[in-house]
Amino acid sequence: MAAASLPPPSRWPPPPLRLLPLVLLGCLAASAPLRAAEAAGVLRQVVAGGGDGDGGAFFEPFNVTYDHRAVILGGKRRMLVSAGLHYPRATPEMWPSLIAKCKEGGADVIETYIFWNGHEPAKGQYYFEGRFDIVKFAKLVAAEGLFLFLRIGPYACAEWNFGGFPVWLRDIPGIEFRTDNEPYKAEMQSFVTKIVNIMKEEKLYSWQGGPIILQQIENEYGNIQDRYGQAGKRYMLWAAQMALALDTGVPWVMCRQTDAPEQILDTCNAFYCDGFKPNSYNKPTIWTEDWDGWYADWGEPLPHRPAQDSAFAVARFYQRGGSLQNYYMYFGGTNFERTAGGPRQITSYDYDAPIDEYGILRQPKWGHLKDLHAAIKLCEPALIAVDGSPQYVKLGPMQEAHVYSSGKIHTNGSISENGQICSAFLANIDEHKYVSVWIFGKSYSLPPWSVSILPDCENVAFNTARVGTQTSVFTVESGSPSYSSRHKPRTLSLIGGPYLSSTWWTSKEPIGKWGEGSFAAQGILEHLNVTKDISDYLSYTMSVNISDEDVTYWNSKGVLPSLTIDQIRDVARVFVNGKLAGSKVGHWVSLNQPVQLVQGPNELTLFSEIVGLQNYGAFLEKDGAGFRGQVKLTGLSNGDIDFTNSLWTYQIGLKGEFSRIYSPENQGYAKWSSMQNDDTQTPFTWFKTMFDAPEGNDPVAIGLGSMGKGQAWVNGHLIGRYWSIVAPESGCPSSCNYAGTYGDSKCRSNCGMATQSWYKEK
Repeated sequence: MAAASLPPPSRWPPPPLRLLPLVLLGCLAASAPLRAAEAAGVLRQVVAGGGDGDGGAFFEPFNVTYDHRAVILGGKRRMLVSAGLHYPRATPEMWPSLIAKCKEGGADVIETYIFWNGHEPAKGQYYFEGRFDIVKFAKLVAAEGLFLFLRIGPYACAEWNFGGFPVWLRDIPGIEFRTDNEPYKAEMQSFVTKIVNIMKEEKLYSWQGGPIILQQIENEYGNIQDRYGQAGKRYMLWAAQMALALDTGVPWVMCRQTDAPEQILDTCNAFYCDGFKPNSYNKPTIWTEDWDGWYADWGEPLPHRPAQDSAFAVARFYQRGGSLQNYYMYFGGTNFERTAGGPRQITSYDYDAPIDEYGILRQPKWGHLKDLHAAIKLCEPALIAVDGSPQYVKLGPMQEAHVYSSGKIHTNGSISENGQICSAFLANIDEHKYVSVWIFGKSYSLPPWSVSILPDCENVAFNTARVGTQTSVFTVESGSPSYSSRHKPRTLSLIGGPYLSSTWWTSKEPIGKWGEGSFAAQGILEHLNVTKDISDYLSYTMSVNISDEDVTYWNSKGVLPSLTIDQIRDVARVFVNGKLAGSKVGHWVSLNQPVQLVQGPNELTLFSEIVGLQNYGAFLEKDGAGFRGQVKLTGLSNGDIDFTNSLWTYQIGLKGEFSRIYSPENQGYAKWSSMQNDDTQTPFTWFKTMFDAPEGNDPVAIGLGSMGKGQAWVNGHLIGRYWSIVAPESGCPSSCNYAGTYGDSKCRSNCGMATQSWYKEK
């Protein structure tokens, strides 16, 4: 089902026979692939447990420690590549394929957050099923022979609704999030302990034969710690000690926490982390979030990070002493239901990741990075052999080499004369010039902004700027688009055109009070305090009596009165006598809406709509939603009327939403009418049709580009919010140069088009 302000097309070609229900609510130099040598310290995988997550050990039990150079698994240093994959952003049916593609791409580790509001939707009531079955996910990771980096938090950020916090948390008396506050610390400790105990019970820690090798407590707290003063410092130290006391047997991480205690690994999150060093010599250099793309907001262009620059950043990280790097994201996925964060993040969490939202390899990024990982694995024996710093060789004004070897290397002559294990990274950080450098008795050509990797200090196995993988092209033809690649065909079935039924049904949604759950209260109540986030929608309704004198005054002046609100969040709509007067979109912006009032009583309804709760920043519990400040009617003959403290009738959600008319078994709860070509739709309308599921197992997307704004359900499952809001015409370059420092505004695309038009069907 979906909400939209524009009706769907009124005519479609005849549909295929097999139909499924869709209900809509309306509201206005190529490197050859490399074969990596067996890395030192590869652990023995035990054939047990099974791919469906049944019990049993997956590895021979092993310990996880670390030194200044690397994470140590089973007594061996490792250079590790990690792939970010958030289990609730894919369906369980997708998990095995996604994990396998991460492994095929060269990942050793899968990283995921834990999402508190998904696992404890109500205080003390836990949910670990469906997309939130973290145990099943962990066992599937182990079954592929991969390790797991579990970022428990429990604050996630992650562009996830409310940063992963359950909304009930803000209602606990006296609570303040993420500071030295006893109510918050009690709830945080309870949830973290719950997760750790489940992992222990399921034998998922490395010393139990499971895949978990690292965990994270808190998340980027160093970014906001100073906002809380000394209480922030005390809280950070408490969180660290609380985590350590859980005795999990594997290291804990705090990202972006430069004052992390000695027993906690402080790590880097950024587009580049080659210059990062931990706060103690005893800790390895870890990159917890390698931003290989970026998220998108409604009404904005789509970010894109070139494969060459992403590879350059990773190569530089290992070149300059890094030991574990995690792609955020390797697969981004989908913000199903209402899990997208705020303000106004889109339903897709594609992130321009190496695996796209639909589970399809994004080329050339996936293939280029796979070749990079293979080259790094070939260097692993030399990388772990160096206990101190590598040999550094200045090759030019903006060119340098780092040489890793089991012994001293004479870089002026042939490496064959040295007889050592040796790997080298040659970097050209000039953004514009090709440069030839001389080392090991040979000349090497380096493109701008690139790194060449020499696993044997002689032959170039990989250069970050030379892409050998074919580019995939997204094509749309006759309403049935597909992904294609000159290298390897792949398909994405998109629902539109011939797939859709020719018949649409509509049902009108009442505006304002409709019955169940409505109540009256004095004053403007805060949105979340009323809805508890069970719905995006909240209406405020009151009666306004207008005198004949006011109407005469407006007519004589040729003006209209205006309804003003000091601040609104996300979307506000103003209805007068059941008709839409206007709307406003923004994050705590003012509203000034002219309204047409008649003599006598008028029904005024303010409609507040959330598009994702704030997911980042300090004092999240105080952000709230809805309206702030004064609500006034201005432009009357005798001055303004202040409605701020008036009696308002509140209605949570939509009637069709609470009647679940989107569910196949509840279709009878609404009055459906066949939509005609000349139908005029009301501002809130439910639309329903059927579509044929394409044959095969390819992922399916649904085109909702003409549908305005709302939410969409398929077979009774909420697939997410949609919105046809268009990005600005400017801000997207005609071409994208990979060279030079990347930021999320560089290389953007999709200007002048809807930010998101296609939506993944669950």
